[in-house]
Amino acid sequence: MAKRQIKISAYLVGTGIHVGSWRHPDAKPDASIDIDYYRYLAQVAEKGKFDIAFIADSLAINEDSHPNILNRFDPAILLSALAGATTKIGLVATSSTTYNEPYNLARQFMSIDHVSNGRAGWNVVTTGDATGLTGQNFSQRNHLEHDARYERAEEFIDVVQGLWDSWEDDAFVFNKETGEFFDPDKMNHLNYEGRFFSVKGPLNIARSKQGQPVIIQAGASEPGQRLAARTAEVVFSHVKDIEKAKSFYKSLKSKLADYGRTYDELHILQGISPIIGDTEEEAEEKYNELQKLLIPEQGLRFLSGYLGKVDFSQYTLDTPAKEVEFPEENGIQSHFERMKELIDKENPTLRELYNLLEDSAGKQWVGTPNKIADGIETWFVEGAADGFMLIAPLLPQGLEDFVDKVVPILQERGLFRYEYDGETLREHLGLKKPINCFVTRKKGVKL
Repeated sequence: MAKRQIKISAYLVGTGIHVGSWRHPDAKPDASIDIDYYRYLAQVAEKGKFDIAFIADSLAINEDSHPNILNRFDPAILLSALAGATTKIGLVATSSTTYNEPYNLARQFMSIDHVSNGRAGWNVVTTGDATGLTGQNFSQRNHLEHDARYERAEEFIDVVQGLWDSWEDDAFVFNKETGEFFDPDKMNHLNYEGRFFSVKGPLNIARSKQGQPVIIQAGASEPGQRLAARTAEVVFSHVKDIEKAKSFYKSLKSKLADYGRTYDELHILQGISPIIGDTEEEAEEKYNELQKLLIPEQGLRFLSGYLGKVDFSQYTLDTPAKEVEFPEENGIQSHFERMKELIDKENPTLRELYNLLEDSAGKQWVGTPNKIADGIETWFVEGAADGFMLIAPLLPQGLEDFVDKVVPILQERGLFRYEYDGETLREHLGLKKPINCFVTRKKGVKL
């Protein structure tokens, strides 16, 4: 049996995840709409033999939004461009099940899968709505409640995967002698009827080299974990404490058996934001340089958008966070949980709370290449993760440092590949090509 190896994804977002990154002397403020810049980032990640280049998305902005999402490309279009600039790395983008139609999304991602020669993945999100604006951008007065969004997502994924199997792998015969373009017996109508969707099919594009794009998800709630256990092949998580990461890992993996799946059919990638220096002092200096770029007043407005439009104007920056009334349901749940934990543990002022919440690196990931590699190895070996999402605080520097200085250490330790073994994203991840569901049904096998 092949030795288990770390999976790595690169989170590509403008100048980096740190809210002050665009102000850094080396940053390119308009990076989010510079295609050559994104091509370069993807090529650096491919040089490092990463499994995935990942593009996130959001469907609403306001004056409090992170600078790197105010002005940026549509993820699917960006992936198409990156497909032509790379040859091996997987290409994954976020797309919402709440504000899309299954047919359009299925066609879009299968097209990317063909264009990239089998390297596409879809990051399934139900779209939290901390700003209260998303529905208004889609002619909807009310945003679906959390559980209803996941019920819709369950159907949505079933429809998309069914449409992806519209054509059996040898359906197109292209027989010029007989004039037979395809075998009618191998074209399948979905005829889906559910609570949210009624979709006939078939989809007007064939299956890809890897069969179907890889399904990725990031939901941490109980409905999110159930959806992931049934449908996901990669799950992104962002837990800073190793013991909590282990708990999440065990919880999610334990649910796979309920759907007839095994541990190795789903990979959990934990988000990390390392700041790397040749010495501890250099890494600390880089960290402090980024933190100095934070503007507290702007930071609180940004924080307000994530936490449900809290009106911080009635408080000073030195107000104890415990004195602020935070909403319980508006916003993104993971941010609430992290915020409450920090308030209880640290008793910060608002100024300190913002700095704690937006400490995108986490001090455990600030240090030398060996320190970062040690941390990665510990999390991997102790069962906290199957791999990692590199969420660099500052781009391209953070990605370049990781590829040039950390990856070689992981390779030397036998934890990470020297070369790609295959061509498709599924091959990189060790995932099997899905059997066409209609073929399975025709053979009388119960799904």
